[in-house]
Amino acid sequence: MKLDALVTGVRAGDRTVLARAITLVESLRADDQALAQELLAAVLPATGGSRRVGVTGVPGVGKSTLIEALGMRLVEQGRRVAVLAVDPSSSVSGGSILGDKTRMPRLSLDDRAYIRPSPSAQSLGGVTRRTRETMLLCEAAGFDVVLIETVGVGQSETMVADMVDFFLVLMLPGAGDELQGIKKGILELADVIAVNKADGDNVQAASAARAEYAAALRYLRPRSAAWRPEAITVSALTGSGLEDLWSLVERHHADVTAAGELDAQRREQLRRWMWRVIDEQLHASFRAHPGVQAQLEEAERAVLAGEQTPTAAARALLREYGATRTSS
Repeated sequence: MKLDALVTGVRAGDRTVLARAITLVESLRADDQALAQELLAAVLPATGGSRRVGVTGVPGVGKSTLIEALGMRLVEQGRRVAVLAVDPSSSVSGGSILGDKTRMPRLSLDDRAYIRPSPSAQSLGGVTRRTRETMLLCEAAGFDVVLIETVGVGQSETMVADMVDFFLVLMLPGAGDELQGIKKGILELADVIAVNKADGDNVQAASAARAEYAAALRYLRPRSAAWRPEAITVSALTGSGLEDLWSLVERHHADVTAAGELDAQRREQLRRWMWRVIDEQLHASFRAHPGVQAQLEEAERAVLAGEQTPTAAARALLREYGATRTSS
């Protein structure tokens, strides 16, 4: 599609054009990437108006179920909801199942919602390399709530916090000793910790877990002067606590906006985004450099044979890269 048609289709909320635009952004082809950047520049004035919410949690905590239940409530209230779901890619085959739509059957059939599963493609941080751009396209298409579902909790899952306004961490009932195994970084970044599956026989355990997490949060310095993180219980199955959860999202938005923190946070996210792109491009340029490619095999052999330290080999390759770049 031509640029004008893409811009017009995305701004009109055409789901087919939006899907093609996201595919374009995710493409690794140089010509596609060039067109994608033109498209993003053209729609940029129409972005920034959504509630950006990141949702993470251990596998099996019920992220997809909660997102569908929350999403259905929001569309029934007149919201337009986009869900960016990241599926883990196999480290062996590189493939992904991309089954998020099957885990959100009701929401995926609602015209007021849009679900886009994307492969992580071995990207760290629980998100894809192009999640930020995809979010901007969804905002330009008129979606006023963007929910980003990460792969799961891990040391690198905190990257999603660098692209959202509100970071929701889902936990399972039965904290106890499990509290010791939670990454401190996740707790420090959480705006709300929600203990899911607080229904049936789990109600008492969920309540106890909530108290554990609430106590843990009191010992951590809040990352925002305008917001004190909270711990709550929810049930994606019964819908209990979902209204309270969204009220917290709205109250958080109002508080950090009034304090001037939302604009500052988004500006800082843009700065970090720029530097991550620089890091990506430098790494790709280094690997593709003819001089580096010519010496790489011998450098790896020397390291594996114990003839050279990894640091010395890396520095030699970097000198080759830098010298050739300087002379050119």
